[in-house]
Amino acid sequence: MAENENLFRRVNERVEDQATADEERVEFVCECADVDCHERVLLTLAAYEDVRAAPNRFVVKAGHERLEVERVLDQGFGYVVVEKLGPAGEVAAEDDPRQT
Repeated sequence: MAENENLFRRVNERVEDQATADEERVEFVCECADVDCHERVLLTLAAYEDVRAAPNRFVVKAGHERLEVERVLDQGFGYVVVEKLGPAGEVAAEDDPRQT
């Protein structure tokens, strides 16, 4: 599960790099654990930066959160920001592309 989430986070880092400041909202990939998920979420670049403020946070489509390993920190239109807990949080922090 962690590998899938980290892969989607790396994809979204590239999406952010290619986005322009004049875009109101940007389409990001859902960073949930489901390998078959192809859902998208719309966020402002500022909201995405808020997610990336901590290495154990991810943005997922509403309803894709897994409360057994994460908690909901915030929500927006059609998405939620989750924080990985315990070992899942440690794995997320270790593979944070902004830290490597």
